[in-house]
Amino acid sequence: MMRICPIFLWVEVRICKNLLYTDNSLHIINMGDRKRGRKDLGPPPRWLYCPRKGSLIAEKFIAFKTPLDKSYDSQIPEECIFSPSMLIASLTSQKIKLGLWIDLTNTTRFYNKNEVEGQNITYVKLQCRGHGECPSQEQTNIFIEICQKYISKNPLESIGVHCTHGFNRTGFLIVAYLIESLSWSVEAAIKYFSQARPPGIYKADYIQELFSRYGEIGDAFPAPPLPDWCNEDDDVDDDGSSVRDGKDRPPSKKRKEMRKKNPVFMEGVPGVTPVSDNNLITYVQQKCQNMCGWKMSGFPGSQPVSMDVNNMKYLHAKPYKVSWKADGTRYMMLIDKEDEIYFIDRDNSVFKVDGLTFPRRKVPEEHIANTLMDGEMIIDKVDDKDVPRYLAYDIIKFESQDVGQTDFDRRLLCIAKEIIKPRRDAMASGKINRMLEPFSIRAKDFWDVTSAKQILGEKFRKEMSHEVDGLIFQPVPDPYVCGRCPEVLKWKPPHLNSVDFKVVITQRTGIGLLPTKVGLCM
Repeated sequence: MMRICPIFLWVEVRICKNLLYTDNSLHIINMGDRKRGRKDLGPPPRWLYCPRKGSLIAEKFIAFKTPLDKSYDSQIPEECIFSPSMLIASLTSQKIKLGLWIDLTNTTRFYNKNEVEGQNITYVKLQCRGHGECPSQEQTNIFIEICQKYISKNPLESIGVHCTHGFNRTGFLIVAYLIESLSWSVEAAIKYFSQARPPGIYKADYIQELFSRYGEIGDAFPAPPLPDWCNEDDDVDDDGSSVRDGKDRPPSKKRKEMRKKNPVFMEGVPGVTPVSDNNLITYVQQKCQNMCGWKMSGFPGSQPVSMDVNNMKYLHAKPYKVSWKADGTRYMMLIDKEDEIYFIDRDNSVFKVDGLTFPRRKVPEEHIANTLMDGEMIIDKVDDKDVPRYLAYDIIKFESQDVGQTDFDRRLLCIAKEIIKPRRDAMASGKINRMLEPFSIRAKDFWDVTSAKQILGEKFRKEMSHEVDGLIFQPVPDPYVCGRCPEVLKWKPPHLNSVDFKVVITQRTGIGLLPTKVGLCM
């Protein structure tokens, strides 16, 4: 990773890779894509009533929307004016000394950096596209290194960070700093930013990317609703220019799917290989998302939440069923057609399954198609041998029928009647040779919620051929819910529970104070 001078006070101009140093400033730009000032475009979309700034973050960062210089004053209402000098004056009145100003916008048209540098503030330009693109790993590394070095040299000064609106790119990089430099969990860092700059990061793909880099993408929570001021056309970039590349097509509502390099399927399961064809990956991902009615990018499967004293009341409000939480790996299974069967994991990676057959119940000579199930792969120990099994515990589509919108009892019946029984009948008649299949398929059992105690008992555990690490509570009347579902509950006994953190250790500084380490309970 390139090394960056922490002071940035260079008299001469020099270019080094993509770093352009000038007097009292640092520009980190894409030299082939630098945008010239075009003030005739007016203020950026959604800017006018976007909140100007947030509160101090970790006693160090201020997130704000891009200021506009006086040349824009005639184009915006007086109450919406927000210039660099206004921001600096506001912070000064709060006794916040701003020493470093980081501009993440993909343009130079909004204001003259001299207005910042004239206040003895170091200006840094780190261009990030923003429209449909999260900050890259390289940009994130540069941002963190700049901040770390500046803070080490100027511990009493604050750092201002802005993109166009001061929420998504700005929030992404500040959250990344909190995680990498201060050892925060990804959940806590995202929530903390949302409290300091409400509503926080509001683009789902940014949240998913943070969880992908720093946690488990399956744990990503939904983005908050769009704020009221975010109500203009989104088919333009920071510069107010079209992002359709001149083509007459509707804008895409999803960010390009993230691709995990060299995805690996669960160890010990034969007959499953990662798909490398990009067109096929896109086809499977989009088909699964469309079947689920999932409007965002990423894995569309339902995600339970941990049971606590607040949500356990749901168990009394409606009928629930309970099952054991297996120590396995989550996969959705797409039965597209014969010999076209795929697994999708929580990273949204796609795997092809060979050697499985799903005959139709009414016409056994034909094969099931256009079916999407949800389940988990486990490894059973049988006579000291590892036996891989896929436990199907929900179904979203069956032969293009929207069974996911029916109640849970009907969905379980569909799995048993239309998926499991036809396979067993085919095995009994010799049409399926179980010994030639890579793994078995079973329906996961669910019982009335009153059976929870028995599932946790020693007798049940001894009957299981794989590890049991908790309980899953499924509401019976509800349809299948994509993404985080607050009414599907998971519970683990205390000795199996993992907590990302309880206390965040940070350093508190102030004028005339010695740096002191403090613990923040989150």
